[in-house]
Amino acid sequence: MRTREVVAALSVLSILLAGCASTRNADAGVPPPVSDTELAEVTLTVGDQRGGSQAMLTAAGLLDDVPYSLEWSTFTSGPPLLEAVSAGAVDIGGVGNTPPIFAAAADANIAIVSAAQGDVQGDALLVPADSPLTDLADLRGRTIAVARGSSAHGQVLYNLRRTGLTPDDVTLSFIQPADAYAAFGQGRLDAWAVWDPYTAQAELEAEARVLADGEGTANGYTFQVAGHEALADPALNTAIRDYVTRLAEAQLWARDHPAEWAVAWSAETGLPEDVTRRVTERGTDLPVRLDAAVVQSEQDLADAFTEAGVLPGSLVFGDFVDDRFETDLEPIVTTAENR
Repeated sequence: MRTREVVAALSVLSILLAGCASTRNADAGVPPPVSDTELAEVTLTVGDQRGGSQAMLTAAGLLDDVPYSLEWSTFTSGPPLLEAVSAGAVDIGGVGNTPPIFAAAADANIAIVSAAQGDVQGDALLVPADSPLTDLADLRGRTIAVARGSSAHGQVLYNLRRTGLTPDDVTLSFIQPADAYAAFGQGRLDAWAVWDPYTAQAELEAEARVLADGEGTANGYTFQVAGHEALADPALNTAIRDYVTRLAEAQLWARDHPAEWAVAWSAETGLPEDVTRRVTERGTDLPVRLDAAVVQSEQDLADAFTEAGVLPGSLVFGDFVDDRFETDLEPIVTTAENR
């Protein structure tokens, strides 16, 4: 196991008493790390999405010496994954930039503990190849399929706003990606807002056309989000620290080995290699600092949801950020910044 810097042990009880109100590391307290012997008895339950963290960690060879057990649960998108994290069914999981906002608005028992940023070309608003729609203004009166509370949902709001439309000017059909892909392929949707690898798959297999991508609107952030109970448990907290560090290292590996990652990703998920190659050629996520710039960007997105009436009220995104692992991630993030 990698050497870890020992942090001062504060009362675990303080986290438990915090209830649904998430706080920053300075306020929440951090349990002390456990010994390797204790860690060997831990099972860390991780929420994942199609071709996500498990596939990347496996391809990078970073699951070979994990000092605890890993149990994986696969979800179709971020919102149901975070519901599981909040309920304690999953200890930690990876999601896009929007699901944490909806979870925070629902006072979920979660904390964002690490961040990464990737290319935004795959965050797309797709239309069929023969669609008469040629620009965003043409969406007025049309139906857009999107997973509610997903990163694509936020992208829809930004794209509508920049062209002078509101959610009232379109019909949003809230549907999960797998079902939306089938409907899109059958020509039953005017437009579909989604992310890679679904975007690449639709482009290559359904001849989808990109009406707009995330350039100039999406921030490209993804997050690892942990549950309060897991972070309050010394053994699970130690495992999470190790896990987010391994994942950040895997992201560096994927950026440096796009062809290998595309092959491994295809083998893991069953996606055709031309789909995974298109995604990796756009650029994979790289770890970034969980800093004020990230928080402000997410706050702006949250405010857009509030303005659109999608969220019942305002929220302070920073209240759901916990930077306890920033020291551990610092060397990896610094390396990523020099890529």
